[in-house]
Amino acid sequence: NAITAGTVRQAYLFAGPRGTGKTSLARILAKALNCAQGASPTPDNTCNSCVTITAGTSLDVIEMDAASQRGIDDIREIRERVVLQPVEGRYKVYILDEAHQLTDAAWNALLKLIEEPPPHLVFVFCTTELQKVLPTVRSRCQTFVFQRPRLPELVRYLRRVADGEAIQVPDQALALVAR
Repeated sequence: NAITAGTVRQAYLFAGPRGTGKTSLARILAKALNCAQGASPTPDNTCNSCVTITAGTSLDVIEMDAASQRGIDDIREIRERVVLQPVEGRYKVYILDEAHQLTDAAWNALLKLIEEPPPHLVFVFCTTELQKVLPTVRSRCQTFVFQRPRLPELVRYLRRVADGEAIQVPDQALALVAR
């Protein structure tokens, strides 16, 4: 909706348990922002920008594992590089996975960038422990909390897929697959 409305935020915080799609959605957001067809909620997945983001080779999308790059020196490196314009897309997207592992000093070094970023910069912080992200940072990010789908939701989705493919399958079998 933000892309459609032209109200893309400069910092997003995706929180939730492992395996709920936080980092995957961060990559999809990067594609949606940088697709050669224009910023769109449905990137074409065929242009060079989309292909390189999918392959993890885009110069405009930088993924960092905050578990191993968690210090202030790593953040200083980001601060030095953000002034560079995107190579191919419209945005430089920094995806920091396991962001809760950044040190307080690193978060404080990032705070100025989050508050006053260049117009071509978007941060996506992914975390499994929202409470460990500094409150000052959380207040400056648009936060999305991810949850695992419940068993009945999965069964309904599987039923919709099975019906759409004209596959005859009992609900008990769908529940077993969902489990």
